[in-house]
Amino acid sequence: MRYWLLSLTALAVTLSGCGTNPVTGKTELQFVSEASEINMGRQNYLPARQMQGGDYVIDPELTRYVQGIGQRLAQVSDRPDLPYEFVVLNNSVPNAWAMPGGKIAFNRGLLTEMQSEAELAAVMGHEIVHAAARHGAKNIERGTLLQVGLLAVQVSQIDNEYGGYVVNAGALAAQLISQKYGRDAELESDLYGMRYMKKAGYDPAAAVDLQKTFVRLSEGRRSDWLTGLFSSHPPSDVRVERNEATLVELGAGGDYGRERYAAMVAPLMRNKPAYEAFDAGVKALGEGDSGQAARLAQRAIDIEPREGKFYGLLGDTRLKQKDYNGAIGYYQTAIERNANYFQPYLTRGIAYRATGNLGLAERDFQKSLSLLPTATAYHGLGMIALTNGNTRQAVEFLEQAAQSETAVGNEARSALAQIQPERFVATRLGTDAEGNVVVQVQNQAPMALGNVQLEVRVLDPTGRQVQGSRSLSVPNWLASGQATVVATGLGPIENRAQLDRVQVVVRAATPAQN
Repeated sequence: MRYWLLSLTALAVTLSGCGTNPVTGKTELQFVSEASEINMGRQNYLPARQMQGGDYVIDPELTRYVQGIGQRLAQVSDRPDLPYEFVVLNNSVPNAWAMPGGKIAFNRGLLTEMQSEAELAAVMGHEIVHAAARHGAKNIERGTLLQVGLLAVQVSQIDNEYGGYVVNAGALAAQLISQKYGRDAELESDLYGMRYMKKAGYDPAAAVDLQKTFVRLSEGRRSDWLTGLFSSHPPSDVRVERNEATLVELGAGGDYGRERYAAMVAPLMRNKPAYEAFDAGVKALGEGDSGQAARLAQRAIDIEPREGKFYGLLGDTRLKQKDYNGAIGYYQTAIERNANYFQPYLTRGIAYRATGNLGLAERDFQKSLSLLPTATAYHGLGMIALTNGNTRQAVEFLEQAAQSETAVGNEARSALAQIQPERFVATRLGTDAEGNVVVQVQNQAPMALGNVQLEVRVLDPTGRQVQGSRSLSVPNWLASGQATVVATGLGPIENRAQLDRVQVVVRAATPAQN
């Protein structure tokens, strides 16, 4: 977390001063430069796509079609020179998002819900405005992402149980795609998105029709919509009314593209039952029913054998049953069908480690990290390094995993506490009622610690030289979270300056064995 918070802070102070919004023309404070916007999107686009299911690769023609619509709209936008990219993600949740710098994604689950190319253009135009009008950059400038970033990042991902385990750059990417925009930003994106539609030759009436549909769906409380597009882009009657007013301004008429759209999404519609079976299988496995999950995965494969995720689910069922060699075989098939998705590498690494094949496990964990940094992969690499006797490297990997507030993060912290227990001893100096110096010692390790050894140093008035030191021991075992107070034998002291000349160094501690 320290890595990406510092990176985000650096971006926020790149520039300071006033600027003109490239879409609205309004003067506004701008602390994030265009170069920083572009760099932010470039660095976080891949991990964001990975944690949201990876790219949809079995129908490249569909992706090219979506990209063509995106570029058609981007070229008539107020920032046509941004390095726009458009991708279809392999995710059933109806959703779309935009990152700073013009990096935009559409879930296949959204494409199956729309009825025309013009409706797709309406959502696309809306997302382009979010990028062009600096809405994500504004959230950073307001400190919104920094505030949220202090909390544990949990990414809701229908088909990816590892979403909550992202660390480092992945944590920032998670924030960028899950951020919510204010009402003004949503209305702004509707307005200019419809203008871009008209300029590109699409009928802006589709934007009105789509918003009306969204309002009806939100009233129906469809869970997949509520966890998708509606979570970050809530529909409302106000948005419908504003779109209707914009339509009057622009005038109806233009390309609607119903037949063309239907032809392009026809293969996706044919495969929809396969993905429904897959999603149900993921849910069944999460509930502990490996048999049902395997049956649903096989049903999905029977419909669409080219989809790697279906074989990955079969691998997950074998992994759950501790049939590691069977799992490895299915993960291999998943990788053959999509070699650029992190999850089968990660889970195959887990299976290889369980069989004792540490070399292949290490290779797979490293490959998964190159696609998406997760605590699971870092923990696996840390434990392999520990097994191989490379304590220094083990600590480096485990420190990365320990950033995650998950079960894997807890395991990493436990492993670190076994290797370097002294780093989990927190100390704080104070004085007792007589003015004598005492040390509060707290165990922040996930297990009990004993034999805690301290060195108390007294510095000279300059604070540079050690005038004297003494060793202290904590006499009792400390349970996890427990604190105690130890007398130092120093004092009494008269002021804070004297206390500031006292330092405490934790020299040793012994962790309780499991």
